[in-house]
Amino acid sequence: MNLRSKLFFGITFIAIVSLHGCKKNDPVDMHYDYFPMEQGRYITYSVREINIDDALGLNETLYYYIKTKIGDTITDNEGRVARRYERYFRDSLNQPWVLQDIWSCIITSGKAELVEENQRTIKLVFAPTKYKEWNCNAYNMLKKLDCYYSEIHEPASINGFSFESTVTVDLQDQEDFVDHRRQYESYAKGIGMYHKYYKDFHFSNLDTTNVVKGKELIMRLIDYGTE
Repeated sequence: MNLRSKLFFGITFIAIVSLHGCKKNDPVDMHYDYFPMEQGRYITYSVREINIDDALGLNETLYYYIKTKIGDTITDNEGRVARRYERYFRDSLNQPWVLQDIWSCIITSGKAELVEENQRTIKLVFAPTKYKEWNCNAYNMLKKLDCYYSEIHEPASINGFSFESTVTVDLQDQEDFVDHRRQYESYAKGIGMYHKYYKDFHFSNLDTTNVVKGKELIMRLIDYGTE
């Protein structure tokens, strides 16, 4: 092997080793931006809520709006430095917002947590992989609720907004002649939760058209930004 060949193979070997080293040391994208935590970020939702209770003579459909906003730092119920998660309500678009709740949110140990009504829940687990499972109620006293990623890094759209990358978390999907429970949440990268669906209906006499008690809640993003 002549000097030119030795030099060529030497340079090639160094390049391969260097490239391998760079790939090995590249940081892993955990996709934390599915749950943005920057102060001032907000999302506005249109909400439809149905409540049924035959025993109380209740059968109502409500329409209103919710705005969630990331606030300043706060100490959560675990003594950790988290962020305020502010929830505002109004009945119509021409009414002023009314602050209804101050919860807290945090990303820690590879999990996005939301403390709502003093109940610490795990909303997302990073990095998202399809069918990854976890108990969203692992840190509270509520009934165990296993959830999983049914869709990851998929494009989606809602109310005229298009998102390049979204994930969907399935929390409940059960239907028989007694109950119908369905619950999922969808998150867009750089935005946060853009769609929530919740249904818990109970039927009478094995008739799935005769709902005697239950609730359905649908939240759909109509605006987002930073204030």
